[in-house]
Amino acid sequence: MPQKRILIQNPKLVATMDDKGREFTGGHILVENGVISNLGPEPLHVSGNEVEVIDASEMVVLPGFINTHHHLYQSLTRNIPRMQDQPLFGWLKNHYQVWRELTEEGVFVSAQVGLLELMKSGTTTSSDHLYLFPKQAGTQLIDAEINAARHLGIRFHPTRGSMTLGESAGGLPPDDVVQNEAHIQADIERLLAKYHDTAPGAMTRLALAPCSPFSVTTEQMAHTAAFAYENGLQIHTHLAETLDEEAFCMQQYGMRPVDYMESVNWLSENAWFAHAIHLTDREIVRLGTAGVGMSHCPSSNMRLGSGIARIRELLDAGVKVSLGVDGSASNDSGNMLMEIRNALYLSRLREQGFWLNARDVFRMATRGGAAILGRDDIGELSPGKQADIALFRIDGLEYAGAQADPLAALAFTVRMRPVDYLLVKGEIRIREGNSRLVEKDLIASHNRIAAEMLTRAGKQTGIDFLRRD
Repeated sequence: MPQKRILIQNPKLVATMDDKGREFTGGHILVENGVISNLGPEPLHVSGNEVEVIDASEMVVLPGFINTHHHLYQSLTRNIPRMQDQPLFGWLKNHYQVWRELTEEGVFVSAQVGLLELMKSGTTTSSDHLYLFPKQAGTQLIDAEINAARHLGIRFHPTRGSMTLGESAGGLPPDDVVQNEAHIQADIERLLAKYHDTAPGAMTRLALAPCSPFSVTTEQMAHTAAFAYENGLQIHTHLAETLDEEAFCMQQYGMRPVDYMESVNWLSENAWFAHAIHLTDREIVRLGTAGVGMSHCPSSNMRLGSGIARIRELLDAGVKVSLGVDGSASNDSGNMLMEIRNALYLSRLREQGFWLNARDVFRMATRGGAAILGRDDIGELSPGKQADIALFRIDGLEYAGAQADPLAALAFTVRMRPVDYLLVKGEIRIREGNSRLVEKDLIASHNRIAAEMLTRAGKQTGIDFLRRD
């Protein structure tokens, strides 16, 4: 049965994010069978009962945002008092004590919460980095978050993460949340056979993602890269996030993080890294020459005091730069519009020659994300591309006086309401700010699971997580 056609009519502004950066006012976007069939500044009349018309006369229309770094389960551990004022390593060690209480139900519910939060801020595609598999939680955690994404209708790139270097072997995580290489490989092959879709317009596509140099063995890092190259997969990990990581790599491996990544064959076009803050000029050039990607997570970097990534230099060097909200325990939100704004503003703490502008950050949130995920069918509004579209009204109180540049208004102001319409593969998933879920029930389940995890963790460890340290 043919999908209903959608005509987006007379938009206030369309920012296509195509190769020429075209923008136009008025005109139309026609969606048919899940793709954009026609668009342009001229009017288009389409008749028939099968056509739904969206009046976009007060709306900015963009490609849906693409979030390239997240830990969805962390929405269960937002704003815990004990961890509010800690840098990364201490923050991680304390959170592991709570995260080891994660369950399959917790993964499913937190994925729904995190993904819906992204969707309400204009996101149509998200990756997720799930690397923690407590022994009591079962073996279906990636399955649970894929099911959550399918329930919501968001395009999803889960990464099968891993940790193999526990505390007893000199790593950071507790031994009961790491796995051995054979178990990880068997689960990777199971997931790829069951879910991985390489076809154009795919809704689910997997990548591989060992967690970090301080939680994964050298052997696992090298094996992951080799397996990914042989099977045409993307690979992802954290890199150069903090000076503590740099010190760890120097002590454990006798080299800086980028050198270590090169030693395990990770400097490649199919690799993307989260954060990449503490880099030398030479390392930035090396990353650009290798064609790697980088997911910029400004809110998390500020929250943990990690530093300011050198985005202008990375872009100039040819690194593919995207945006990620990171986990909701190091951001405490999953709002892509906020991430866009913070990327813009954080760059302004540097000398003026290194500033980003509004169109830079919107491009990172769209085309940059598509490039990192290895996709050419999303991230722009052009005929033949997937109909992943975000529509934002800018006639509200917060936009009063900001009409001179409608696109930049979305970056420079603080939006006080959800996206108005969100289309994924031509299906309306958010309509007039509302999803199809009973959000009150979802929130109640999420809060219950979060409280239960804290209670169990407190009993197991004797730690009062509600006390600020």
